[in-house]
Amino acid sequence: MSLSLDDALPETRAARRAFDRALQFESACFIHDEARARLLARLEVVRLTPAVAVDLGCATGRGAAALAARYPTARVLGIDSSRGMLRTAAASTGEAVRLIAGDATALPLRAASVELVLANLVLPSCRPERLFAEAARVLTDGGALMFATLGPDSLQEVRAAFAAVDDRIHVHAAFDMHDLGDLALAAGLAEPVLDVDRIEVTYADVAGLVRDLRAVGAINVAGGRRRTLTGRRRWGRFVERLPRNLDGRFAVTVELILGQAWGRAPVARPRSGSSEIRVPIERIRRR
Repeated sequence: MSLSLDDALPETRAARRAFDRALQFESACFIHDEARARLLARLEVVRLTPAVAVDLGCATGRGAAALAARYPTARVLGIDSSRGMLRTAAASTGEAVRLIAGDATALPLRAASVELVLANLVLPSCRPERLFAEAARVLTDGGALMFATLGPDSLQEVRAAFAAVDDRIHVHAAFDMHDLGDLALAAGLAEPVLDVDRIEVTYADVAGLVRDLRAVGAINVAGGRRRTLTGRRRWGRFVERLPRNLDGRFAVTVELILGQAWGRAPVARPRSGSSEIRVPIERIRRR
């Protein structure tokens, strides 16, 4: 089956709807918590005292609250496209954080108005070049973007098991570390530094995995996804294909990419498309 990049990546509206319905987010956001903790730890070695700090894709507000505690003199903004998440965040952040409804790829902020943007697991649901471009626009010269996202090896066990059942997309494609660095530079950010780690999460049954994914809105919303029900027989064959340990449990991989990049003063850009970065779909959709 021939696939386009839009087929392999999430549909923006569908991803937003899934997140709006993630009413049990805090019951299963352990990967978000781990990624956020690692990003906050990196701030220990970044010499930055922001006047304005943004938790982009703030969800229930844990990152925004942490930024407010770390930088008590800063104006902390929590931005999310989900009004349901913002209502939950309002109950936990109080007056220390200003919450704003907004899109990560069209930020409701002035140019060069922010010293720090924290983007924890926002990139999996949007096009990274658009988020990077907005970060480059709103960051001051020397401001920092700290981000965590998922790499293409995430849920590789699920992808492989489904590949034995049909040829549809069941796990979103994702950009690898090197392509993300290129996209950040092309968007106008400076000196991107990225590294990758892998986390293994084990489950006793597939129902537990599905429950966690639905709880955080991480369901399949790829443009080329199957639009009909999977069917009992096909689902059963998928479950049988998942590799299991001796105790009957199975593990799934989370490839966690952590990165940082810096804002820089605007520079003249060529009018031609010569600075555009193109990423072949084969590089972001691994089997």
